Amino acid sequence: MPWVTTVAASTIDRSFPTLISLGNKEKLVGQSLNYNAAMNNSGSQALVYAGRCDPESLALGNVTGKTVLCYAPEEASRWSPQLILPYAINYTIEAGAKGLIFAQYTANNLDSLVECEGFMPCTLVDFEIAHRIFSYWDMTDNPVVKVFPAVSVVGNGVLSPRVASFSSRGPSLLFPGILKPDITAPGVNILAAVRGSYVFYSGTSMACPHVSAVTAMLKSVHSQWSPAMIKSAIVTTGRKDCSLSLIEASVTNRFGMPIQAEAVPRKLADPFDFGGGHIDPDRAVDPGLVYDVDAREYNKFFNCTVGYLAGCESYYLNLNLPSIAVPDLKDHVMLRRTVTNVGPEEATYHLVVEPPAGIDVSVEPSVINFTQSSSKSVTFMVTFTTRQRVQGGYTFGSLTWSDGSTHSVRIPIAVRTVIQDFVADTS
Repeated sequence: MPWVTTVAASTIDRSFPTLISLGNKEKLVGQSLNYNAAMNNSGSQALVYAGRCDPESLALGNVTGKTVLCYAPEEASRWSPQLILPYAINYTIEAGAKGLIFAQYTANNLDSLVECEGFMPCTLVDFEIAHRIFSYWDMTDNPVVKVFPAVSVVGNGVLSPRVASFSSRGPSLLFPGILKPDITAPGVNILAAVRGSYVFYSGTSMACPHVSAVTAMLKSVHSQWSPAMIKSAIVTTGRKDCSLSLIEASVTNRFGMPIQAEAVPRKLADPFDFGGGHIDPDRAVDPGLVYDVDAREYNKFFNCTVGYLAGCESYYLNLNLPSIAVPDLKDHVMLRRTVTNVGPEEATYHLVVEPPAGIDVSVEPSVINFTQSSSKSVTFMVTFTTRQRVQGGYTFGSLTWSDGSTHSVRIPIAVRTVIQDFVADTS
């Protein structure tokens, strides 16, 4: 829904690397929460491979007192690691194993490892590392492995944020003309308070409280702002560079590198993964411009969801959201957006457009001037024109208003070109 702020989950700048030493002296790195000194002082242990680590796989070999490798790459895209890992841990403990190395396409989701506490050290590795361990096991008569205690690494040594594998992606199935998600926030391995202790949790349910807290902060600073203005401030200031350069206007992490999305396969993230980018509370306090929405406009949207009404498609496109999604561009389409100045009264904003591939984007005006005597709100028109007539997929871009110094107000763009409304009509 357009009035809802939809939050994606991302990783944080903290990791827990764990050294894995094989019997052939090869040293590899996974992640774990192995801080129990007693469990990590047992020296090398026999290594055994048990596929999916379900009861049937574990029964094929003697795993008692050994470290078990769970590695089933052929099922990587079929099962969520968050679903399978807890079962694998319980089955392995019941089988009498003394250690677990579990392979999944991301080694970041550590919250399930609490099931290992007090029983055995459990370590997560990605499929590349797991394959190297498997190859060693397969080519060695008496394979052994030693898993060392975990250490904590915080800050620049960790490549983050990355969109979590479990975080839902766009486009919206019901309303593809509304770009979702809106913003990304930390949601992986969040240290959360529980009764009498603390645990790690991962989920969009961990990311949403971050955005809720930023929303409360913005409301306390700007008590007159509407919910739409607060949402706009959050979305348009998602982490990025403030330069007027087209490349640097794109969403990046703090290293200036594109944000990645964890999944099968891993890819560079796009607005259907992270929305406007990774939340940046400091920038959100002073966004410069906002996209406001009169609450009555939401009533019109609701009426369109009840049944088809004339003009609904045009209305979706012109709803003054801090994003643009055009799901069915056949030739060209024009839409409008209105920005409201919440920064200095005297300001000039220049346009920076990162056009989606295969799409021409024109904006009028391309420069916005605010003075003490002028209106605080300016409407601009955006025209999208396809350069190819194809039944295509989505391509992405952005539209940024920059004052060249302090404020860079960026909205994401997603456009899909079509020839016919239904693919069957093209055959």
